[in-house]
Amino acid sequence: MTPEPNAPTGTDTPRTGPPPGCPAHRTGPGGPSRLHESGDLKKLYEELRAEHGPVAPVLIHDDVPLWVVLGHAESQQLVRSPARFCKDSRIWSALEEGLVKPDHPLMPHIAWQPMCAHAEGDEHRRLRGAIDAAVAATDFRSLRRHVNRSVQRVVNRFCEAGEADLVGQYAEHLPMAVMCHVLGMPDEYNDRMVEAARDMIRGTETAIASNAYVMGALERLTARRRAEPGNDFAGHLVAHPAGLTDDEVSQHLRVVLIASYEATANLLANVLRQVLVDPRFRSQLNGGQMTVPQAVEQLLWDEPPFSTIFAYFAKQETELGGRRIRKGDGLLFAPAPANVDPRVRPDPAADMRGNRSHLAFGGGPHECPGQDIGRTMAEVGVDALLMRLPDVELSISEDELTFTESIASRHLVRLPVHFRPRPQQDVLQKPSHENDASPRRIRHSAPPNPTPPPVQPVPVPPPVTEPAPPLNAWQRFLRWWRGY
Repeated sequence: MTPEPNAPTGTDTPRTGPPPGCPAHRTGPGGPSRLHESGDLKKLYEELRAEHGPVAPVLIHDDVPLWVVLGHAESQQLVRSPARFCKDSRIWSALEEGLVKPDHPLMPHIAWQPMCAHAEGDEHRRLRGAIDAAVAATDFRSLRRHVNRSVQRVVNRFCEAGEADLVGQYAEHLPMAVMCHVLGMPDEYNDRMVEAARDMIRGTETAIASNAYVMGALERLTARRRAEPGNDFAGHLVAHPAGLTDDEVSQHLRVVLIASYEATANLLANVLRQVLVDPRFRSQLNGGQMTVPQAVEQLLWDEPPFSTIFAYFAKQETELGGRRIRKGDGLLFAPAPANVDPRVRPDPAADMRGNRSHLAFGGGPHECPGQDIGRTMAEVGVDALLMRLPDVELSISEDELTFTESIASRHLVRLPVHFRPRPQQDVLQKPSHENDASPRRIRHSAPPNPTPPPVQPVPVPPPVTEPAPPLNAWQRFLRWWRGY
């Protein structure tokens, strides 16, 4: 049975119909769809929009009822109305009534924690103020320089092979290398840290151990910055007048690290996929009709890094999108369907370049504070890779690309590519393909994990070349902007 337009989510609705998890049905008691059982959330969201409008009743694991907000305007109302909605799950009716068990799969995302993502009022201002100040202290020219150098280190690990998986070997490594540097622990970046972050996000059986590994690194960093102040993200959090405790510092560092890592890894993979599968998109980049920042912004509309964000809760009886929302109801903020709301994008294929009104980074008091750091990593990461490997091509057909999908995100599994093998480059030099012909190995940083030393080729004198012409004003600006 389909709920009435003004019906609540159904926390007091008798549980009739198929038992939870029944594979023969995709809908739960009373008709709401089970999001976690859908094999195609994009299609399901459009079906829900057609049936229920901008706010639809759904079920998550164990048939726990929620609303999912599909409309663009309604999503903005949700995140920008702190008097009506908050992120404090302690007021969630489903939790109070025992419908959400302690081992519920989504509790790590929803459970209240003493951090700015769940705080309100003065406490939110205290904690968020420290985060915002640390972000504001970021030197973006220095950040771009470090992203370029991280690209060099990561690409040096596979450039001589002539093939790579740009998800597992690039998109999942570059953000971690950069974020470890931003936070103040560059020596902690290694394959194990990348694997631990991916494991935590996937919620596997070893996620708790992976979380302990990550937290161990962040707690060591916090203790070090307490004893030795530093001009990095952790140092700014420790020194902020808000007086964060060691636990508050390390917990917020974890949120910043994992959220930035996951969002940027997904965004970077999605932009690279679009470049490789869409010749028109790539030609616009190569021909100057579209800049890399514009390409990134387009993908933030089309493929936001997080499909939904858990969760908001109604502080009072209210209305949203024509639905009566009861006090204590839970609501999913869903950037993916909201970004393709027909009321703001009648044509889903429309060019959205230059338009930043997408919801990829949320909005309101809990809008992502580090979004410009993520943008910088993605923009420089795409630009520098294409400078190093201008002939990179997809090794399989677009139809063979696979994704893992959860309620929270859609993640590209692999992006296999091939290119002409190239020598490694000095990490202190700007990424370039101009020295492709030189077989001489040049100075580079060792990869994060010890590997057997490569066989050194016989040095060859560099070819005699004509001196390069002087840079014009625009070239000098680009060189400065890219961190060189």
